[in-house]
Amino acid sequence: MTELTKTLELKLVEPNAHKRRKLRETRAAYQQALQDAFGQHCTTQSEANDVVVDYDLSGYAKNALKKYVPQLTTTYNAGELHDDHPVRFTNEGLRLDHKPENAIEWYVKIPHHEDYHLWLPAQPNPEQRDWLEALNAGDAELGESRLFERDGTWFLHVTATRDVADGSEVSAEEWTPIGVDIGEASLVTVCHRDGDGTPTAPELWADEGKTVRRLRKTYFTATQRLQERESERIAESFGDDLWDQIDDVFHRVTREVVAYAESVENPVLVLEDLTYIRESMDYGAYMNRRLHGWGFAKLHAQIRYKAVEKGIPVETVNPRNTSKECHACGEVGYRPQQATFKCTNDACWMGEYQADVNGAVNIADRYLSGESRSREHENDDDSAEDGGRLTAPQDSQADAETQQATLGTYAS
Repeated sequence: MTELTKTLELKLVEPNAHKRRKLRETRAAYQQALQDAFGQHCTTQSEANDVVVDYDLSGYAKNALKKYVPQLTTTYNAGELHDDHPVRFTNEGLRLDHKPENAIEWYVKIPHHEDYHLWLPAQPNPEQRDWLEALNAGDAELGESRLFERDGTWFLHVTATRDVADGSEVSAEEWTPIGVDIGEASLVTVCHRDGDGTPTAPELWADEGKTVRRLRKTYFTATQRLQERESERIAESFGDDLWDQIDDVFHRVTREVVAYAESVENPVLVLEDLTYIRESMDYGAYMNRRLHGWGFAKLHAQIRYKAVEKGIPVETVNPRNTSKECHACGEVGYRPQQATFKCTNDACWMGEYQADVNGAVNIADRYLSGESRSREHENDDDSAEDGGRLTAPQDSQADAETQQATLGTYAS
């Protein structure tokens, strides 16, 4: 096993005037305490504590200062401080909350001062969602966090550490790509080609797709009725229970997907790149609302971090036409039914095929053809600002018109 540490960047989503003022108060108090302790040349935590104890800060910020100032004065022999240091909090101070039913899924609790905290919605970089999922599931350890403002926008840097299995020594040409198709009928479908190039051992989680669709429909219908009766608290509690059930299905299925990959020699899981998912969907307004509300991003993240833990690489490809092309001849076909793909090429041997398996094979073939888009992009901006622009499909409820009404407890 290898221990990896990564800094995650969360963009705080448009704090209201009150919360923005509180953030600035925290920053001002922290920087004053930092300058004071540094100016007094504190070389021990005890000395730093005597200086910062009276400042209007949370204990998490004070504890971070007590560690940081002696490092500056002794380890780094710093001569002066920058004008705008980020606010540091010890790992106990930050709390993440995941509300997959909301338009904005992630929320962070930021300490302001003793007994007062700010809950704020946060937009993560889509590339780092798997790390947040691991933190949320308790599979990664939270480290120190840092709060700062950049060009009028607030960000939070969070350090996370996790153990991952050491990868295989085989070359990329020796990998066996396994296409992972996430859909509306079958929740997940996986398939790969054998040594002769024949699609083999497909596995579909169709029953789980039915279960999730039923739970989502129940959630949407009941929540809408409760909101019409102004029973917001009951609606929120009811929704939490249903989403816990959906979460259980997601975790079980993604564990089984990774187990499937472990049964294949030199596997690489191939997913569709979420940054292109929205633009590739064009099934009409009704289906688009349903598909955009589906748990694409959540399932992707869970598959990714569970695969990494097992030492299984994960790649992504452009999803354009993966559900429309025939995996045998490449002709664009159609679906006479949700689960059936029909090739329009009379010369093709295939004719009709299971639609989700066809999509999974196409996804795997994109990797074989060299179209994979590695998660480490040399020229990409791996920042929360970039993540804000590349908004992946959120795991929100199906009907877009009611999203704002279901933002939940932490939306204010």
